[in-house]
Amino acid sequence: MPTLEWHDKQDAIAMAGQLPCRLLEYVPEHSHGDRVTPNMLIHGDNLEALAALLPFYAGQVRCIYIDPPYNTRSAFDHYDDRLDHAQWLAMMWPRLVLLRELLADTGSIWAHIDATEGHYLKVIMDEIFGRKNFIAEIIWHKRTSRENRAAIGSAHDTIFVYAKMEAARWKPFRNPLPANHAGYANPDHDPKGEWRSIPFSAQGFRTNQMYRIMTPGGARHDPPRGRCWGATEPEYCRLLAEGKVYFPKNGTGRPRIKKYPWEDEGLTPMSLWHASDAGTTEDSKKEILALFEEETPFATPKPETLLRRITEVASNPGDLVLDPFLGSGTTAAVAHKMGRRYIGIEMGAHALTHCAPRLRKVIEGEPGGISSAVGWRGGGGFRCHRLGPVVGEATGRIRPDIPFPMLAAHVWFRATGIPWHATDANPVLGIHDGRAIALLYNGLLGDRRVNGGNVLTHATLTRIRATLARHHPNFSGPITIHGERSALTTATLTRHGIAFRQTPHDARARC
Repeated sequence: MPTLEWHDKQDAIAMAGQLPCRLLEYVPEHSHGDRVTPNMLIHGDNLEALAALLPFYAGQVRCIYIDPPYNTRSAFDHYDDRLDHAQWLAMMWPRLVLLRELLADTGSIWAHIDATEGHYLKVIMDEIFGRKNFIAEIIWHKRTSRENRAAIGSAHDTIFVYAKMEAARWKPFRNPLPANHAGYANPDHDPKGEWRSIPFSAQGFRTNQMYRIMTPGGARHDPPRGRCWGATEPEYCRLLAEGKVYFPKNGTGRPRIKKYPWEDEGLTPMSLWHASDAGTTEDSKKEILALFEEETPFATPKPETLLRRITEVASNPGDLVLDPFLGSGTTAAVAHKMGRRYIGIEMGAHALTHCAPRLRKVIEGEPGGISSAVGWRGGGGFRCHRLGPVVGEATGRIRPDIPFPMLAAHVWFRATGIPWHATDANPVLGIHDGRAIALLYNGLLGDRRVNGGNVLTHATLTRIRATLARHHPNFSGPITIHGERSALTTATLTRHGIAFRQTPHDARARC
């Protein structure tokens, strides 16, 4: 497959695997609402934040939306959009690699861009996600007013959509039909209520679906040219007996099938999103001005209607949505109103001056954007975090103030590639592919001395074996033990089926 090359590309490729493990520190003064919530706002560099999230959320994000700087050679109030072309590519590559790891097997990523870097972004996303995983190029009609300063006015943006799996296997959630059942009627007084009709024909030729139909009005119909009926004749007779076949033109037209609101699957998304359906940049500016008193609180917000459409197609209520370029906070606000879990990452000061205040207003029931359309009345909460120190000190020792669950999650993810969800302070983190994973940590095995219990000795090994026997009585396989150092000989480790790994050197973020 053709690939895109640029100066220092190999450095960009290596970067994702060389990131240190960082802590996420809770910031209560910028959090709001229900504190027992999965919703997170992270203030800090999104590359390091994504690496910090991997041990907890790898393979769990259903929908990722990114709206990165477009590299338009402009300087905005909240970020610099004037990177060298190679710098922009090097900035995007490791972030996309980490985002792919966070994406669920059934998930999708939506990359919003314009023509400046769009074609290059498509090529590197082909390389990272795979060309077979490309789903669609969405054209968003972003403005309806004419732009006379340009040679040709820009009226659209592009959104590239990729899946974690092959596109042919990925299934979107269809656009829901309007709540007021627009397009439904009941001209024949069907006792089941209003309905809409769809054609009773299909593409191609199937011998058992080629037959003649007599209508109530006396007309005879064969399948349309080049098509066959939508079901076999026995199935058609069943539908007819159930009153689900409709004949237009006073009973003489070709048969159509009734669809009631409760059985309708919705509408298949199309690749052209009109301003009337997905909002415009003017809509987004009005929304942001209504939220903030500043004349220009954020230069390039996106309308809530656009993010609502993406969220509807790419996720279900309760699914996890991630936006690592949160900007003005639109993705998080829409996800909150639509009952999705979300993580938003923003490095600029506006994470605290715009995103956090906007989410507070959402929790308090602000009526703007899509609120009335989705029936939003307020509630919920979000937790604000900032990037903390790295797990290990420069000397290679574990930081003494790191919480056990944080280190355990990093160790487990490095060893298995999947998130760790246990909450108890148990030195045996779990069993993966027939191997037990254990972590020695201060005081965890009863030794309260400084750094006590971090060293693998006969005593700590005995306690690990006892813990294994209690929690996994049938396990008799090999063990990987992470700790500060091992006091056991190589022969002893081999005899007991133990692989020793030093932390934090062997607990770096994985890509």
